[in-house]
Amino acid sequence: MKWAKAAILIAAAMQPLETSAFRINSPVRIAAPKGGLRMSTMETFQSLGAEAKYGITADIPIYRNLDYDELREHELRNGEGKIASNGCFYTDTAPWTGRSPAANVKTKQAPSADNMWWDSNQAISPEVWADLKKNSIDYINSGKPKQYYVFDGWCGTNPKSQKRIRVYTEWAWHSHFVRNMFVRPASDEEIANFEPDFTIINTCLTKNPKWEEHGLKTEDYVAFNIEERLAIIGGPQYGGEMKKGMFGIMNYLLPLDGIMTMHCSANKGHDGNTALFFGLSGTGKTTLSADPDRLLLGDDEHGWDEDGIFNFEGGCYAKTIDLTEENEPEIYRAIKKDALMENVWIDENGTPDYFNPSKTENGRVSYPLHHIPNHEPTGAGTHPKDCLFLTCDSFGVLPPIARLNNDQAMYHFLSGFTSKVAGTERGIVEPVPTFSPCFGGPFLTLHPTVYADLFKQKLEQHGTKVYLVNTGWTGGSYGTGSRMSIKATRACVSSILDGSTDDAEWEVDPVFGFEVPKALAGIPSEVLHPRESWEDKDAYDAQAVKLAGMFKDNFKKYTGPGFTDYTMGGPTI
Repeated sequence: MKWAKAAILIAAAMQPLETSAFRINSPVRIAAPKGGLRMSTMETFQSLGAEAKYGITADIPIYRNLDYDELREHELRNGEGKIASNGCFYTDTAPWTGRSPAANVKTKQAPSADNMWWDSNQAISPEVWADLKKNSIDYINSGKPKQYYVFDGWCGTNPKSQKRIRVYTEWAWHSHFVRNMFVRPASDEEIANFEPDFTIINTCLTKNPKWEEHGLKTEDYVAFNIEERLAIIGGPQYGGEMKKGMFGIMNYLLPLDGIMTMHCSANKGHDGNTALFFGLSGTGKTTLSADPDRLLLGDDEHGWDEDGIFNFEGGCYAKTIDLTEENEPEIYRAIKKDALMENVWIDENGTPDYFNPSKTENGRVSYPLHHIPNHEPTGAGTHPKDCLFLTCDSFGVLPPIARLNNDQAMYHFLSGFTSKVAGTERGIVEPVPTFSPCFGGPFLTLHPTVYADLFKQKLEQHGTKVYLVNTGWTGGSYGTGSRMSIKATRACVSSILDGSTDDAEWEVDPVFGFEVPKALAGIPSEVLHPRESWEDKDAYDAQAVKLAGMFKDNFKKYTGPGFTDYTMGGPTI
């Protein structure tokens, strides 16, 4: 292979790199003798088996598992972004500033077709899959990409169930992103004879020219094939597509082996007690689990097996909108060298402005877990003592804290009521009430009741207590009331985790049937009991009845033959 010769490597790499987003006219030296880049990282598609497996014949260099300093050098040489005043690399992905659900498709074929939840997953035929795959492979073979990057690592910290993953990307920053988010190898020896369980090929600079002929919703695609253990991306540049794509795969594979998968953050006290925080993006999973008094396991994706809780990831992916050191010190201080910011407003001095939503409300930062000083290095915890369902209620009806019995826990788990907040998906500009089963509907690949049955078994087996925590609006609905203060929410969470709620006096909510504490330290009565904070009490009552009716209407899909009856856990009116 010509790329095995360093002299030709350097000469060919002197050519300008051109993409739809950037053009570099100055030379880009690859693996130059004094360039600070390890020759040992050089691979080819042939040496990695991609030529034989996928038909990728492009004769270009591939940089494998570059470290952070090397990735930073490539990012800057390629013109993929800049360095902010805090030392963090930043880039923009517009117009893809959030996930693109319309682009996400799954191949419908045996045997996975019998397991997949098709009500929520967009299906494509094997023939369309073949076209999309060919489109991506043809792009790589076209000569347009001048180099590629590959990351080999793991999804999951438990060796019993972790999956070996390989991610090919044309951009160094995408490789930086997956290095942050997945479990990194500690040494080259760990990946010496690496055979991936699942592969992602990112060709974000191409699109599907036949999307209308294929009957798809968009020319972009984030396509998966369970049988081939392969995902391909064309169009979306948002880093989260790779992270959440792999989460969907874990949501398919692990429950079939009896392992619960969860869209939640997790931390544990110094006494070893583990807590789970379920919730969609924007409800506070990352913020509330980054607690200076507890050890962080992870901020978004976890499994629950016979050993306890384990993280899927090696990093965190936090929203930056309105971020301050005072309110979220751990996250604020994690944004430094080796972290990566996406779509954050940077001023002319290179300083991030977290209060400027001009680019998007969904500005993000990814960083390795070790940027949080009090993280749990193993990513593992005991069976949880407490489980918190975080909801963002834009109606302003739900209390900041409620205690659920087992039936109510399962009802609210399957309901997954919250509001999608601005920016988390393309097109969302203000809170949109939604029911997202298991607090992670967009990422479920099996029917929600599969996860619910596993969750019920775990709760009963380990005696885990479940609470509903509203981080949404109080004093009125969105547009009238105000967002629950982080101080009030932290007070609720602290009372759960330190056991204060065990000594509280509780009363039954007349509409929803769950229990609400009569008083709780640090929480004003009018916040703890939302009806008191509304000027128009009749308007609150009408809004509460309206929300209760929405719960009941949504839950009809989980009733009838073949379903465990959890309706007793729903609203009482």
